[in-house]
Parts: sequence; C-alpha cells; structure tokens
Amino acid sequence: MLRLGLLLLIVPMLVLMGAYFWEYAGVRECVLAGGHWDYLEGVCRETPQPFVSWLDRAPWLVNGGMLVSLVGLALCMAGLYTKRR
Repeated sequence: MLRLGLLLLIVPMLVLMGAYFWEYAGVRECVLAGGHWDYLEGVCRETPQPFVSWLDRAPWLVNGGMLVSLVGLALCMAGLYTKRR
C-alpha cells in the first residue's frame, strides 16, 4: 500500500510539471522570436493575446492530478500507520 501511495503521490506532480515545461518551452521560443503566445490555441501569434491559466484550459488535468496525489497521500499515511506482517 505504501509503494502504491508513493507512486500516486509523485507521478501526477511529474506529469503536471512535464506538461508545464513542455508548454513553457513553446512560450519562451515564441517570446524570444518577438511574438505573443496564444494559450488557448497553443501557437505563436503576431498580436498580443490574453493569458489563460491552466485551470481554465485543462481543469480535469489540474484537479484530477491533485485528487490522485491526495489519494496517494492517504494511501501513504495508511501504509505507514498499519504494521508490516
């Protein structure tokens, strides 16, 4: 139970960070080229675009990842609380 809990606690954070840095690489490349990043379409534009947070664009990814991490934390606590056989 402890190993599964640790897996569920850590993997969603790594997935979210990986997706964030994947998008950030595109944003950085666009800004360095003199453009403006369109967060809704995921492309570089010539005109300024509004910022749209991840929570607005992918609520299932953000909230689901946090929920899975919370389940992992509960499993870790239960695994540490129970005695080994």
